[in-house]
Amino acid sequence: MQLSVIKARALVGIDAPLVRVETHLSSGLPGFNLVGMPETTVRESKDRVRSAIINSHFDFPDAKITVNLAPADLPKEGGRFDLAIALGVLAASGQISTNYLSQYEFIGELGLDGALHPVTGVLASAHACAAADCKLMVSQACAAHAAQVSTCFVMGAESLLHVCAQLRDSPPVRVQANHVRSHRGQAMDLSEVRGQLEAKRALEIAAAGAHNVFLYGPPGTGKTLLASRLAGLLPPLDASELLEVRLIQDLMSSSDLSDERPFRAPHHSASAVALIGGGSKPKPGEITLAHRGVLFLDEIAEFPRATLDMLREPLESGSVRINRAKASVTYPANFQLIAAANPCPCGYLGDPDRRCRCSFDQIERYQARLSGPLLDRIDLFCRVERLAAKTLLEHADQAETSARVAERVAQARARSYERQGKLNSQVDGDVLATQYCSEAAIHTLTVAADKFQLSGRSVHRALRVARTIADLDKALMIEKNHMLEALSYRQINFNKGAF
Repeated sequence: MQLSVIKARALVGIDAPLVRVETHLSSGLPGFNLVGMPETTVRESKDRVRSAIINSHFDFPDAKITVNLAPADLPKEGGRFDLAIALGVLAASGQISTNYLSQYEFIGELGLDGALHPVTGVLASAHACAAADCKLMVSQACAAHAAQVSTCFVMGAESLLHVCAQLRDSPPVRVQANHVRSHRGQAMDLSEVRGQLEAKRALEIAAAGAHNVFLYGPPGTGKTLLASRLAGLLPPLDASELLEVRLIQDLMSSSDLSDERPFRAPHHSASAVALIGGGSKPKPGEITLAHRGVLFLDEIAEFPRATLDMLREPLESGSVRINRAKASVTYPANFQLIAAANPCPCGYLGDPDRRCRCSFDQIERYQARLSGPLLDRIDLFCRVERLAAKTLLEHADQAETSARVAERVAQARARSYERQGKLNSQVDGDVLATQYCSEAAIHTLTVAADKFQLSGRSVHRALRVARTIADLDKALMIEKNHMLEALSYRQINFNKGAF
């Protein structure tokens, strides 16, 4: 046989499109040509494949070899096609049987000695492979990881020779999924935070409805401490959410995965590409790595304004599209934002016990780093005040634990799913206003919107927060007291140091 077709998978974002590795042997001067838009790392596979075939005790064909990676307009990169190219050469030269090749897809990088090495993105490949009803052959080192997609038949191999041995008439052996570690028992507990009842209540509401939170106040009052406890209030990921998270984690590293909701806390010096994603070959940023979890931006006012404004669209759509000359990739970015900041450069604006040393211009410039449209997308604003030393040092046996709060959060989320099939942060505000809001609550919201000049987005976000408060209160309708509490978290008072 002078022609063979082997199936492999490319990697574009979190998708793994099918690639047909077509190998043709023809007469003429010996040569090895790769076509089909291969990147440099793919073109270098010619030398790896040649050495791997020879060192695996096969004959490298003394012929003109043409390998086409189809479709031609799909960019290919990395060493993930090495195994498929080597098998294509062996099949086209008649050195291995082609009886079962159509049932498999092959992904792996070859060493010069024929050893098969792992690559990133095997979970995306396994997911796509299962949808195509094919078996997947990968390196033994990442086979158990790929087998986490339970619907995919995954096989592992140590080397090219091992792959060829498994392709004979012997029954294929399926790899079992490995155990993914969990840290839920080691999570930081809310009971460790002294006082700050209002901020704790805001965190509970945020967790119950997947709302965005802004904590502000003087330095050292516990804003970062509170923010780090939010992830411990969220329920475990369900099966579909867990797969999404693992697909994203696998793009960065296939080792040390967790079944917990992500918690990302980038430094304020992070670039726009690091936060949003990008590069000449688009890679996911922090907002994608925080998908289905929490993105914590500490000292948010220290981030460049242009970088922060890039969060506007992802906060609304739950995804980010990165367009580059060579590729256009859409990454999921459905994260929960929690931000923390001081009210001014020195941090003591509005503090009754400390004098603010900042000039009016300094305060204006500092607060102007956060644009109005960005702040409009935040649901809950909460000032964190300094506590007395006695409160900080007292024994806190009676403080509520994260587990107890998480119970109420889970119950509130269950009510929202039962009622509308989604969390309150994702519900249309008009639906809440017409079907789940009492006349007294509507009147309260109308008066507040006119008095404080709330935007349409702010009105709808206040409705969603009020619906979450009602769910925590086990109420069928949004009443006036629920709306008043929701509106209290939207108050912005510069005199008290709020943004």
